[in-house]
Amino acid sequence: MTSFVSHTTIDCADAHALSRWWEGVLGYEQDPADPNLPGHEECLIRDPDTGHTLLFIEVPDGPKTTKNRLHLDLRPRTGTRDDEAARLLAHGATLVADHRGIHGPGSGWWILADPEGNEFCVLRSRAELAGG
Repeated sequence: MTSFVSHTTIDCADAHALSRWWEGVLGYEQDPADPNLPGHEECLIRDPDTGHTLLFIEVPDGPKTTKNRLHLDLRPRTGTRDDEAARLLAHGATLVADHRGIHGPGSGWWILADPEGNEFCVLRSRAELAGG
């Protein structure tokens, strides 16, 4: 017997605002039959291509104070890692660390955080990995 990942859950203070922010980051969509609205304590968004879902749930824990134990690694669908990091910073992400070149020229990643401080990484695109 085995299990599968139903969805990835992100605890947060404002499920609607954070789900909308991540929609813009990932190009995910809301379920038209169950739209996310201000005040909803649970908001789900879905990748229209893969079906992967992120569920944002409001929790009373207060703001994030320590490093994530689990995080998302993002790979640009098009363009480059650096272009995507610039887009996300303009979208409201904050820079946590720049690890570009950590393993030599052309290697590495950016560590960014969403508006609630949840960290995520931006990796090189598939084209960059292939040398294209």
